[in-house]
Parts: sequence; C-alpha cells; structure tokens
Amino acid sequence: MSRHFLAASLELSGGDRGVVAVVAVVALAALAVGYVLLREVLAAGQGTSKMQDIARAVQEGASAYLNRQFRTLGAFVVIVFVLLFALPADDIGERIGRSVFFVIGALFSASIGYLGMWLSTRANVRVAAAAREATGAREKGMRIAFRTGGVVGMTTVGLGLFGASLVVLVYAGQAPKVLEGFGFGAALLAMFMRVGGGIFTKAADVGADLVGKVEQHIPEDDPRNAATIADNVGDNVGDCAGMAADLFESYAVTLVASLILGTTAFGAQGLLFPLIVPGIGVLTAVIGVYVTRARAGENGLVAINRAFYIAALISAVLCTVAAFTYLPSSFAGLSGVSDDVKATAGSPALIAAIAVLIGIVLAGIILWLTGYFTGTERKPVQDVGRTSLTGAATVILSGISVGFESAVYTAVVVGAAVYGAYLLSGSVIVALFSIALAGCGLLTTVGVIVAMDTFGPVSDNAQGIAEMSGDVEGEGAQILTELDAVGNTTKAITKGIAIATAVLAATALFGSYNDAIKQALAKVGGAFRDADFAVFVPSTLVGVGVGAAVVFLFSGLAINAVSRAAGAVVYEVRRQFKDNPGIMDGTVRPQYGRVVDICTKDALRELATPGLLAVMAPIAVGFGLGVGPLAGYLAGAIATGTLMAIFLANSGGAWDNAKKLVEDGHHGGKGSDAHAATVIGDTVGDPFKDTAGPSINPLIKVMNLVSVLIAPAVVTFSVGASASLGIRLAIALIAFAVIIAALVVSKRRSSMIAETPAETVTTG
Repeated sequence: MSRHFLAASLELSGGDRGVVAVVAVVALAALAVGYVLLREVLAAGQGTSKMQDIARAVQEGASAYLNRQFRTLGAFVVIVFVLLFALPADDIGERIGRSVFFVIGALFSASIGYLGMWLSTRANVRVAAAAREATGAREKGMRIAFRTGGVVGMTTVGLGLFGASLVVLVYAGQAPKVLEGFGFGAALLAMFMRVGGGIFTKAADVGADLVGKVEQHIPEDDPRNAATIADNVGDNVGDCAGMAADLFESYAVTLVASLILGTTAFGAQGLLFPLIVPGIGVLTAVIGVYVTRARAGENGLVAINRAFYIAALISAVLCTVAAFTYLPSSFAGLSGVSDDVKATAGSPALIAAIAVLIGIVLAGIILWLTGYFTGTERKPVQDVGRTSLTGAATVILSGISVGFESAVYTAVVVGAAVYGAYLLSGSVIVALFSIALAGCGLLTTVGVIVAMDTFGPVSDNAQGIAEMSGDVEGEGAQILTELDAVGNTTKAITKGIAIATAVLAATALFGSYNDAIKQALAKVGGAFRDADFAVFVPSTLVGVGVGAAVVFLFSGLAINAVSRAAGAVVYEVRRQFKDNPGIMDGTVRPQYGRVVDICTKDALRELATPGLLAVMAPIAVGFGLGVGPLAGYLAGAIATGTLMAIFLANSGGAWDNAKKLVEDGHHGGKGSDAHAATVIGDTVGDPFKDTAGPSINPLIKVMNLVSVLIAPAVVTFSVGASASLGIRLAIALIAFAVIIAALVVSKRRSSMIAETPAETVTTG
C-alpha cells in the first residue's frame, strides 16, 4: 500500500473529530485572550498632547505604508493562486482547497502583520506615558510593552491553530496536501513583509543616524531630524508587522510539515497529535504573558527570560503527559500506517514526547546563546564596545567576529537537535516526523516569543516619542533607555529562535519533498533511486552550490536595497538642513512626510527582486536539472541560510548594543569619538539584523514549499509518457529569464546614487 493511498483513504472517527474541534475551540480562546489583553493595553494613558501628535504621525505613516504594500502584493497573490490551481493534484477538491487555503494563509499572515503594526503604534505612546508616572513607572511601562506583544502572540497561535484545525476537519486525509497551500501563502506574504518592512525601517534608521548623529551631532530621535518619524514608522512595519508575519508563517509551516509527515508515520493519530501540542502552547502562552513581571531593581530581560522558562517548563510537562495519554506504546497499536512502519521498534508515545522535549530545550538554549552574544551585560558586546576606542574599523571587525562565532555555536546546537530527533527511530519517515514534532515543541512557546519580539520596537518607539516630545525627563528617560536596550536583546533572541524553527521545518519539509517525488514516480511507473540524490553525484553537488549561492545573492540584494534607499534618505535630510537653516534652531519644522514617502516607495520598489529570486530559483533548478539537483539545492540553502542568518542577526545585535553601551556613559559616552565609531558599526549592522538576516528565515521555507509543490510536475515531465525535455527546459529558461531581468533592473537602480547631482550632497 502506497503512502499516498494511506493518506487519501484516512478517515477521522467521531472521537478524532472531537479532538480537532476541541483544538479549534482552544484556538478561538487564544483569540479571546488576545482581545482581553488588547483592551488592557488601550486603556492605559497616552501622555501629553505633544506625545500623542508624534504617535499619530507614526500611526499614519505605518498605515499608509502597509496599505500600499498590500495593494502591491494583492496582484501577486492572485497570480500565485492561478498557478497553484494549475499544478497537478489528485482531484478537483484538493486543487481548489490548496489554492483557497493559500489565499487564507496569506490573509492570516497579512492580518497578523497589520495587527502588530496597528497596536504597536498605539502602545508606544502609552509606554512613554507610563515612564512619566511617579510610582511603578518601570513596571507599568514594561507590562504595557510586553502585553502588546502578548496580543500579537495570542493572535498568531490562535489563527495558525484555527486554520490548520479547519483544514483537518474539512479535508481529513487530504489535509496535508491542502495545508501545503496554507503554509505557502503564510510564508510568501511573510517574506515580502519581512523584506519590505526591513528595507523601510533600516533605510530610515541608517539615514537618520548618518546625518543626525554623525554629521549634525544631534541625538537619535531629535525632532530636528527629518528622518525621525520615518525611523519610528520603520520599527513598526519592519519589526512588528514583518516579524509577526514571520513568526506566524514559522508556526503555520511547522504545523504543515508535521501534519504531512504525521499521517504517514502515525496515521490518524499522527494527523492530530501535532495539533494537540500547539493547543497546549496556547495555555503556556497565556501563563507566560501574565507572569512576566519585573521585580524591584530587576533587569527587564531577567523577568522576560524567567517567564519564557516557566512557559517552556509547563509545556514540557503537559506535552509529555499528552503524548503518553493519546499515543500508543507500540507501533502495532497505530491504525492506517504501512506494515514497515508497524514493524518499527520503539514506542510512538516515547518518541513523540522526547521529540517535543528536544524542541523545547532547543528554544531555551537558543534564548541563552543569543542573549550571551548580544546582551549589554555580556562579554562579547562589552568587547565590541571596548574596540570603539580605536575607531570604527575595529568595531566592525569585532562585530563580524562575534557574528561568525555565534553562528557556529548556534548551528551546532540546532544540528544536534535535528540529529537527536532523527536518532529516535530507525524508520526514516518516523525520524522525520520526530524532527517536525521538535519544531512543534519549540513553537509551544511562540506566544511568548512574539511578545518578546514586539516588546523591542514598542520600547524603541516609546523612547523616540519621549525624546522628540521632550516631555519625559530624568528617571523616566532612563527607564525607557533601559527598556530599549532590553528590547534590542529580545529582538535578537527571537530572530535566533525563528531561524531554528526554519531549519526544523525545512528539514521536515525535505522529507515531504522526498515523499512527493515517490508518489509522483509511482503514478507514472518510474522507480525511485536513492543514488540520484547522493551528494557525490555531480548534478546534485551543483544543486548544493546553487542553493548556497542563492542565499548569498538574496542577502546581498536585501542589503544593497537598504543602501540605496538609505542613500536617498541621507540626501533628503541633508537637503532639508541646507535649504532650511531654521531647522537647527527649532524655528522651522522638518518635512517628515517626504522621508516617509521616500522609504515607502523604495521599499515597495525593492520587494520584487528578492521575492522573484526565492520563487523562481527552485523552479529553474527543478525543471532545468531535475529532482536530485533540486534536493541538493534545498540542502545547500538550508545549511548556508542557517549560518548566514545567525551571523547577520547576531553581529548586528552586538553592534547595536555596543552603541547602547557607549551611550550609557562607557568609553567616553555620547558625542565622543568612540560613540561615532559605534554609530558606524550600528548602521552597518542595521540591514544585517533587521533586513537580510531575518528575511532568510521565510526564504528557506518559501523555497522548500515551492519545491514540494512543483515536485510532481517535474517528475511528470521527466518520466513516463508525459516526459518532455522541451517543456522542462522552456519552464526553466523562463524562470531563469525572470531572475536575470529582475537582477538587471535592480542593478540599474543601484547607479542612481552615483548619478545624483553633486550639490545635493553638500551638508551646508
């Protein structure tokens, strides 16, 4: 009996449907808790009228950007919907379901991103206002910021779990195939939002720092800097909207991978247990959000980490209980699986419990490891700060060193988790399911993880509003500075955890890709040969190299896009200082809207090339070289992407917090040569940690899902009666031509700075 037949013929019993219904109710309960937290955040005071005016400008800019972005992406979603419908499927219902749930996944991802932006732009002024209070200012400000993230976190787990539950209820055995569309929609939108938001936020941030801090010697959020509003807008569309969508798609894609492999490995129980685990995660997320309280004199990061570990411990206990309660003690007790799986030694309950525990432990280790390399109180960041005494070059060199070193340790830890989960069973399909369950275990803490991530930009914005308004001074200003530094570290931590989920999900999807090829070969009478996928086969090795190269090219495109957009911001801010001398003495208000408009247009224009590369490169390799080289391509992309993402995120985080360290009075403090050196390091690190690095996470999953979706078509045109080398090469050449055209257009834009009239560069 083929694996495909097993999945298609799998029917859910009344009890099974009851379990899924309970999980769906839990998902809706998560949304209800999110609403309660939302009401609490919005009930807080908003400070002075000046603070509210600044916050309103940020709200308007962020909304305008995301509305324009969604209009731009709408046409793209329609095109992909049609292409998905055209791909092979077992029946019309599966084809319709896959395409419809692609749109639903995209809408959910966009909705969570928009919610993250909408609420964070309203919470920032409330955190700033809390810092002005006479008593409990620090604790209240931290609570508002963290519970803002809690709203987004509960919405993330609620929508992700509800979407997956709905598919399982409606499609049962066909659910994994339909869920491919759901995960693809979530991942694709998340990648575009991550790249676009990252370009916007870092263009504004770099431009504001280079002209404001370095050239005009004014503070980061000085209202005289025309880029300050755009900088605050960018924090929300990049870190809040982009990262919220990113973590949602991590959640959705990990569920997809688990459900695809679960039906083959554990039958109906394998389809349901991956829903039970994140259902438990809803409960632990609620606990994690509500127990996050800073004690008197305690660093905010310590309180947040404590809440994370409490949530992780509760998840570990409850998931272990669920595994031994729901799953049998031997594979013979599983129904709807093949005989070779039933012959597997070991206990499904024990394997599932250990796999989930591996994921939870991995999350905790990544949290500690990333915090060590990016925290202001840790040696790596302090060493980077110390190098500022000898100039910007040594700051950059030391930050790069921190990034490289941290990438190695993180990759080893993630690799150990993957290999540990793989060793749980001698059956390859069960081992791959274990890896997917490890991803589910890691994501039981996703509600707290999203809250940690959103905490960062909300705190950053709060400090910006306080500085621009001048209405928060003394101890209140110091509180906001401390929260901002904590937020820098929590953002870095969540990026590390996000890339870990990408590796686990991509490895599991790799198994799904392998399974899709076997199913397609069985239909056309072809034979699966392991040798075709061996690394020593030259064509497969070429695929490995291409996959690694695409990660480098994608990263380069993202960083170059920030460079171009930041250049345009620098010219505009310089122009305003030159043409309006009254800006510096405070008699003339800068034209903030012009910089917001520049960032918006450039970010949307730069979206296309990285996005097309992510979608078209697997198509070009798959149809051009075959399924073996495409497998190599995915392996190269996963390995290189893991190292590159961690390197970029942690080096950028170390530079950012080294700057904070100097601004807190170390090595000469603000205005010193050491401060200028760390500002340069920070501006280099900005596109590293907030654009290219985190964008690799959805990139890996988009490429894996594209490969899973096109695998049957590649096999159809390669083997049997429908084989056609001409059609394969035509599709590959079209995909390659699209990539080349996008690159050519991108390179033409890169010459715009060089062609800018010299007089616009004058600082006056």
